[in-house]
Amino acid sequence: MTFGSVFAITVVSVGPYHYVPTEWICVLFVVLYSISAALHLGQALKYKLWWMIPTTTFAGLLEILGWSARLWSSRNPRLLTPYEMQIVGTIIAPTPLVAANFIILGKVITQIGSQYSRLTPKIYTIIFLCFDVVCLIVQAVGGASAAHAASTKTNATMGANIMLGGIAAQLFAIVTYVALAAETLLRLKYNMPFRYVDQPRILEKGQPAVSKKLQLMLFGMAFCTLCIFIRSVYRTVELANGWAGPVISTERYFDWLDGGMVTLALYTLNFFHPGILVKKDDFMAHSSQQSTDEEASAT
Repeated sequence: MTFGSVFAITVVSVGPYHYVPTEWICVLFVVLYSISAALHLGQALKYKLWWMIPTTTFAGLLEILGWSARLWSSRNPRLLTPYEMQIVGTIIAPTPLVAANFIILGKVITQIGSQYSRLTPKIYTIIFLCFDVVCLIVQAVGGASAAHAASTKTNATMGANIMLGGIAAQLFAIVTYVALAAETLLRLKYNMPFRYVDQPRILEKGQPAVSKKLQLMLFGMAFCTLCIFIRSVYRTVELANGWAGPVISTERYFDWLDGGMVTLALYTLNFFHPGILVKKDDFMAHSSQQSTDEEASAT
């Protein structure tokens, strides 16, 4: 069954969603995302973490767009324009959020010691960010194709397949990211460096390998990644199930497994913020102090 035929059947009743989006739920998510996006922007400016603007802040803005469109649909469920907007907005919004996690992990690795990581922080960030940008473009193209099919009442299968490919690729990136992060932490725990570095981090007696702040940051990143992973699995199943399938036609699945998971992920990085927990000067200060101590001893 094509999207056009599905639309022809449903437009008489509730429109392309197969249900009418609940107004108060849409309002709730618009408010929640607006608060989180405003906080991320303020935190980015306060801590001078400019990369948080095109990542977490941008993700929040895209979610505001998507849920504002769903709010519009709650009042005009047969209109295709808001439906097209929410397809694109909610599909690509988590991708910049994933990019933020990639960048944060690179900074965490710099502090705990890059010798324990399979990739250097710089290479790690470049590879995963490039892959994330590709996923973003693929999902955006798929979303635009599906939206165009909706407006012309033609088959949207190609757009859905493109989006599905982008989300599946993102899932692969997340799994790889988690595996590499876990390996780094295990190597740190058992003091098994992967490579030689000129200035290795040397722990003082009784000093923990990972500070309490970094432990909190790692916990926040893990929970954020878990939420995004759950959302990505849901969207994969949803799109694979088809435009008229029971998954995409059930509102509560979307509210909890997409809206709810991305909300939790965004707020997690508000509370477990790298500007507070990842001090970029800590490791350099430690190395500088170590060199100073060595020079004093030699004198």
